[in-house]
Amino acid sequence: MPDRRHLALILIALAAPAGAEPVAQHLATHIWRHDDSQFGGFSGIEITGDGTRFHALTDRAHLFTGRIDRDAAGRITELHIEDRAHLSDRDGTPLPAGHLGDSEGLAVAPDGRVWVSFEGLHRVVGYDDPHGPSDPLPRPPVLPGLGANSGFEALALRDDGALVIVPERSASVTTPFTVLAFQDGAWTEMTQIRRDGNWLPVGADYGPDGRFYLLERDFLGPLGFRSRLRSMVLDAEGPQDEHVLIESAPMQFDNLEGVSVWGSPDDLRVTMISDDNFLFLQRTEIVEYRITRSDRQAQGN
Repeated sequence: MPDRRHLALILIALAAPAGAEPVAQHLATHIWRHDDSQFGGFSGIEITGDGTRFHALTDRAHLFTGRIDRDAAGRITELHIEDRAHLSDRDGTPLPAGHLGDSEGLAVAPDGRVWVSFEGLHRVVGYDDPHGPSDPLPRPPVLPGLGANSGFEALALRDDGALVIVPERSASVTTPFTVLAFQDGAWTEMTQIRRDGNWLPVGADYGPDGRFYLLERDFLGPLGFRSRLRSMVLDAEGPQDEHVLIESAPMQFDNLEGVSVWGSPDDLRVTMISDDNFLFLQRTEIVEYRITRSDRQAQGN
């Protein structure tokens, strides 16, 4: 059962004025480049509430952290890498790329603890220090659809401390995605989220408004990628008050995989990062949106 804080956030999230539809406004797309040998393949991102600092996770078990410069309009002008940690196993041995080191989902707790979900060997681990050994959680249940390259890509930390994961695939294109939650020392089946054809979860976050945000991807072969962001109130009864906030055109953005929702309930920002697969044909994009309400926009806010 959710605690009182979580129930309060659900009530807040459901309390938007009737007819006030959320609207996503594209702010900017920043192309991020760096000469670090491990730079690229980003699968997760977390931005601090004031938008000035970041954690960025690659799918080869490297975690970059640093600060963000922005202009007067809040658009990113530069990201400064201050540290890169090569994530390790519970014994402190650095993880190799591939089956053991395919890090995908990222969540950062208020106390600075870093949580990472992996596919290949499907698991979720914590790091008090990203340069130190991991603290693995009990292995999540095996769900239909999980594969070597389709695991728990979407990881989010709820306000009450529960970790929530969504698999990249389900048993079929008509089978909902099973959402798992870890709390009080055990994994439980929290709820299910509707699957819409080839849209597959690749990132998730809880926003400061208490809502659950799910980033999904559709791969179109030569036409590249499409991305979609859904917002919902998520509890044991399933998704409520769901909205599709963003649905990009083919090739509008690169392969967006990580998402962070930050700011304040009245001034929400969404930051997404792309996985370039370490290919010269792709690039690392930081895509940012602002989420407003249509009734506020009509008043010029």
